[in-house]
Formats: sequence, C-alpha cells, structure tokens
Amino acid sequence: MLTLSILGFLHDEPLHGYELKARITGLNGHVRPVSDGALYPAITRLEKAGQLVRHRAPGSGAVPRQVLELTDGGRAELTRRLAHPAETEISDQIRFFTVAAFLDRLPDPARQAAVLRRRLAFLDTPSSFFHDSGGRPVRAEQEPNPFRRGMLLVARASTAAERAWLTDTIAELETGPAS
Repeated sequence: MLTLSILGFLHDEPLHGYELKARITGLNGHVRPVSDGALYPAITRLEKAGQLVRHRAPGSGAVPRQVLELTDGGRAELTRRLAHPAETEISDQIRFFTVAAFLDRLPDPARQAAVLRRRLAFLDTPSSFFHDSGGRPVRAEQEPNPFRRGMLLVARASTAAERAWLTDTIAELETGPAS
C-alpha cells in the first residue's frame, strides 16, 4: 500500500520526501504509520524501477531538497495497480480505502466501477468475527459479551453504509453524475 500511496500522491504534483510522508500519514493516520525506514527504501525501489525521478530544488534554508516526480512508467504502474487491485486490497478495509483514495486517477469510469463491484461482492459474502461452538456465525443480538456485541454492531453499520456508498457510486459511474 505504501507503493500505491507514493504513486498516487506523486500523480498530481512533485513532492519532497517530507511532504510525501505527511500526506501518507494523513491518509493512513495512526492505523498504519509510515516510517522513514520504510518510505525511503520504497522511494529508492521506485526510482530504480524507473517509476519516479529525483531532482534537487531550492529548500527553505540553505540546503537544497530532493523533489520526487512521477515518470510515465510510474503513471502506468499506478493505472495498473488501480485497475487490478490484489485480492487483499479488496478484502482488507484499510487497503481498499487506500485504493479508493486514488481511484479517480484511473481514467475509465467502467474500470472504476469494476473495482467497486469487486468490493461490493466481497461485502456481500457472509462473514463474522465470532462463531459459536458449532461453527455458526454469531449474530450481534445473540452475543452476550457487550464488547464483542459492540464490535458486531459497529461492523454491521459500517458495512451497510459502505454498501450504500458503493451501490450509489457504481450507479453514478455507469450512468453519469446525477443532475
């Protein structure tokens, strides 16, 4: 997801490492913080792969800063990753939200809708955090533990809201924006 975030943020404008790290942190927040030990090696890998370039620009002080810019190869990789997200990027909510944050960079509404349909299909697959002794999913109303019951109720509400958003957005992508 770090690679996708780097490519996605550099799609719009060149950034220096500190700005890039701040934007990734803003997207992921405390849930999945990014360290310099992860960010800069990822930048180096993308640079070696020809997906971004570095150049020097004047800094706010006397020291010039390294500015990162996406190449045509980087734009193509971003498009590929957005059009064909891995299964974990569909099934893991935080990973999916990272894909969704940059999905507008995928220029074809039909391909955008296809990605959203994959997420909707995943959400429509029955699942539960907890199962009874017979292996059956536990419904929130049947869960005696108030903390687990809360988890189930929050997950249900969140999933219902996400399903509604996905359904509405897919319809909008397929028919054009509502007037």
